[in-house]
Amino acid sequence: MRRSRFAAHVGSLLLALGLALTGAASAQASQPAATGGYVALGDSYSSGVGAGSYIASSGSCDRSTNAYPYLWNAAHAPSSFAFTACSGARTDDVLANQLGPLNSATALVSLTIGGNDAGFSDVMTTCVLQSDSSCVSRINTAKAYVDTTLPGKLDNLYSTIRGKAPSAHVVVLGYPRFYKLGQTCLGLSDTKRSAINGAADYLDAAIAKAAADHGFTFGDVRTTFTGHEICSGSSWLHSVNWLDIGESYHPTAAGQSGGYLPVLTNAA
Repeated sequence: MRRSRFAAHVGSLLLALGLALTGAASAQASQPAATGGYVALGDSYSSGVGAGSYIASSGSCDRSTNAYPYLWNAAHAPSSFAFTACSGARTDDVLANQLGPLNSATALVSLTIGGNDAGFSDVMTTCVLQSDSSCVSRINTAKAYVDTTLPGKLDNLYSTIRGKAPSAHVVVLGYPRFYKLGQTCLGLSDTKRSAINGAADYLDAAIAKAAADHGFTFGDVRTTFTGHEICSGSSWLHSVNWLDIGESYHPTAAGQSGGYLPVLTNAA
């Protein structure tokens, strides 16, 4: 979302063994993607903001070698890999700037998108700096956008992706809940934490429906992040980082490898 800002051979062998142990269905699901091209689209949750090890040539897009698309490419060695996800991207930005690599040979597409459209940055700023009631009110405004405007944005984007990559398996990944509730934890109130988690669920539900409407696969990362939320004692998400504010509420490198990568691997 918005930022005001290897293991190739061994990894492939380990993954192949893991797939064999987890069942033929999963292995078969992954094979088609590895025989064609892979294009990774989306916002900062896909580019890898917060995971470090940024690729210099990606500039302000902050694409990371620790991000799940880069890790999936290293493990599976598809015939081609295009990593165009960019920090701060909204649906219109993906449409305008990220779809160039898509073509009839594209076998797998992944993306996270929708959080910036719904005002993620402003929601979190409001909830960190203002009252419980202001936080809840701003979240309700974001939910209204998710109800009225986001579905059309997603429909347009998903239709365009399908038109440009007619044979691709498209995996739309969601967003994690930020907080483990019921814990003694410094920072936001329980009211704010609960409302923010509810907003993540609300957004994921809308994204999942739009993906299903287009025959795309929804990858739910809330399951893999369970037990690794902020306040869990083993968080895979940055809390507020006053030294690098853009990393706040983004997955760490462990969140990318442990939270996002397994979901894409199982869905692909």
